[in-house]
Amino acid sequence: MVKIIFLHPDLGIGGAERLVLDAALAFKKKGHEVSFYTNHHDPSHCFAETRDGTFPVTVIGDWIPRSIFGRFKAACAYARMVYAAVYLAWYVVPVEEPTLIFCDLISLCIPFLKMARGPFRIVFYCHHPDKLLTSEGGFLKKLYRAPLNWLEELTTARADKVLVNSKYTARVYQDAFQRIKDVPDICYPSINTEFFKMAVPKPLKEVVPVGTDKFVFLSINRYERKKNLDLALRALGQIKDLLSEADWNRVHLIMAGGFDPINLENTEHYIELTDLAEELDIEDKVTFMKSPKDIEKVSLLYHCKALVYTPSNEHFGIVPLEAMYYSKPVIAVNSGGPTETIVNEVTGFLCEPTSEAFSTAMANLVMDPKLGERLGAAGRKRFEIKFSFDAFTEQLDGILTRERQIISEARAIEYEQKRRK
Repeated sequence: MVKIIFLHPDLGIGGAERLVLDAALAFKKKGHEVSFYTNHHDPSHCFAETRDGTFPVTVIGDWIPRSIFGRFKAACAYARMVYAAVYLAWYVVPVEEPTLIFCDLISLCIPFLKMARGPFRIVFYCHHPDKLLTSEGGFLKKLYRAPLNWLEELTTARADKVLVNSKYTARVYQDAFQRIKDVPDICYPSINTEFFKMAVPKPLKEVVPVGTDKFVFLSINRYERKKNLDLALRALGQIKDLLSEADWNRVHLIMAGGFDPINLENTEHYIELTDLAEELDIEDKVTFMKSPKDIEKVSLLYHCKALVYTPSNEHFGIVPLEAMYYSKPVIAVNSGGPTETIVNEVTGFLCEPTSEAFSTAMANLVMDPKLGERLGAAGRKRFEIKFSFDAFTEQLDGILTRERQIISEARAIEYEQKRRK
């Protein structure tokens, strides 16, 4: 057994948070001791594992502002993580003596973590280069981002091991960080299948006021504009012309997403989407949900007929895996990580990001229920072969074993040098 520390900016509800929690569960399954350190943790807006005692969570630096008059959010996030890293280096690492520190999202913490004494290794999980997520803006924005982007590449290179979530992200990483010669390892995320096996789905009517006779399409994503959620609404608005009246009357879309009240974009975009549903005259065909609980999410996945996944160039996308586990076909954009999880016309549909393409795929599933069953069964089989939690666990354990071997070799060299003196 070894000690592993996770350092993550905000333990809310999102794909990055789900990834680090699943990685922690994988390490714990192997008998290792795991703890979390974070800048922010709201028990009312987090995954259960950080709330129910599965993992101890320590909050550091939440007093540092998240923005300055609504601006400089990235700089503030960097400052918060540096503060947490310095705290860990001085007060936690010397006492806990971890073998591995697992961090993600913000690489600037890495050099400060290395201020700590002791033989430990730092693994950085790159979901996507931050410099590419914030490239838009005018001259002043680019001027502001330039030093942050330079620091991101410089500090990412200081990690002992870099992991990425897909071949797509690996290519993006190498294009974005051309001065880094080391090739990152690909570590596909998975889902906590033990939880899914033990969870008992609720009847659909106990989660949303939707009848069991409906053909339910499900969208699960944070209420953020980059997730392109309006694509699902526009596609729904167009399939009426492709279906008989009876089939159209059965169709319903449940749009569930992470919603943080302190995130202004979440609030604004939620309003934009509800206004769009009214504009398209489909408000009676759509149910919006904010931050569904884990059992509610499971129930939605269990009862839906298909998942509609709308982000373009998504780094990986964990929700399609959850749908595949429940034998549901996935309709997704033909770019990014979903091109590695979904096989077009075998486990779902990979479409251009247009309402016409999505509405055609949705209509095909409504008109041919057997098609959805066939695609869903193939998706479950693909999940078990390539993306199971056991495969994820073994890959992480292999990484840990290699890093421990490096530590052992370094200790042996240090001992030999001291002996010769």
